[in-house]
Amino acid sequence: MQVDVDLVRQLAELLDTTQLTEIEVEDGDRKIRVARKAAAVNAAPALHYAPAPAAPAPVAAAPQVDVAGPSAASNANAVRSPMVGTVYLAAEPGAKPFSSVGQSVAAGDTLLIVEAMKVMNPITAPSAGVVKAILVDNGQPVEFDQPLVVVE
Repeated sequence: MQVDVDLVRQLAELLDTTQLTEIEVEDGDRKIRVARKAAAVNAAPALHYAPAPAAPAPVAAAPQVDVAGPSAASNANAVRSPMVGTVYLAAEPGAKPFSSVGQSVAAGDTLLIVEAMKVMNPITAPSAGVVKAILVDNGQPVEFDQPLVVVE
C-alpha cells in the first residue's frame, strides 16, 4: 500500500482547525485514520468560529443548575467549551454525574464531556477547586467558548 503523505498532512491540519481528536477516510480499499490525544481545555487555541447553522432552537433559555447564583462577572473565569457540540454531565444515561455543585475537584478531573461529530471530548478542571456552578444542562447544545462550569 502506497501512503499518500500529503493526504495525511491535510487530515492532520483538519484535526487542528476543527479541534477533532480523530478522522478516518475511506476510498475503495484504502483507509486512512489520523488521531491525536485530546488537549486539555486550557490549552485550546483561541479560535473563533461563526455559529454553525442549526435547527431552530426554543427561544426560552434552558434552566441553569446553580446553587450560589454566580454573577456574569464570576462566569468570566468559568471553564469554557473548546468546541461546538452537545454536553453530557455523565458517562451514560442514568450514571452518576462527573461533577456536582459543591464537589471538590483536582486539576485534570473530568467535569463533563462535549460530543462533537460522534467523538466524546472530556472537559477537565484546569486547577483544583470546588465546583461553584454548572451552567449547562445534560444534552444541551453548546457553542465554542460558552461557559460550562465555574470552578474556584
